[in-house]
Amino acid sequence: MPTNRVERPIILGIVGDSAAGKTTLAAGVAQILGKDQVVTICTDDYHKFDRAKRAENKTSALDPECNYLDVIENDLNSLRNGKAIIKPVYSHHDGCFKAAEYIEPKPYIVVEGLLGYSTRTMRNNYDVKIYLDPEEELRVRWKVIRDTTKRGYTEEQVLASLEKRKDDSPAYIQPQRTFADMAIQFYRPEGMEDEIGPRLNVRHTLRPTLPHPDLTSLLDVGENTGVS
Repeated sequence: MPTNRVERPIILGIVGDSAAGKTTLAAGVAQILGKDQVVTICTDDYHKFDRAKRAENKTSALDPECNYLDVIENDLNSLRNGKAIIKPVYSHHDGCFKAAEYIEPKPYIVVEGLLGYSTRTMRNNYDVKIYLDPEEELRVRWKVIRDTTKRGYTEEQVLASLEKRKDDSPAYIQPQRTFADMAIQFYRPEGMEDEIGPRLNVRHTLRPTLPHPDLTSLLDVGENTGVS
């Protein structure tokens, strides 16, 4: 793989529903390519409203109207052309915005989040687009575990949030699968309904125009580290 592409980095997109495994896969990519060679961008940083304001407005982070998609477009274009950006920072720990950070491009840029393929301009900046599509019961279990252990929610709050946003994913997230070069699905082996980690099965679907890479090491990282 090239090691000196900062003037025009390779950009990988990872999109999927909440708790589909985007962050874990992005970390696996960085581990394989070398963290000194990779910049990871989370599109959640481009939310318009913090957690409290979304609750007050009764809006959803999955709604494109609640995200600065135009800023994502501009930042992706800048990174694509080897230019640094000033990126907003959103903390999932407390649902608040933090000080913006200066990001310089590296040979590889991984962009993960909910709405990365929402516009043509964004899609045109990726070299490879991945969509994560775990079976729904598995995703719900991942979300409950993640949000109760890392984001300060109770299980009841997580389940209530899922119910409240049940129409948002089909409307805003799932249609982006159409634009992906590769779809990856984690699913439980038959008779192992309680499995949520290392022994999950993986199925990946590639578009005919995309070369068939060996994903073994990448998928092993996702399985062994747990998905978030």
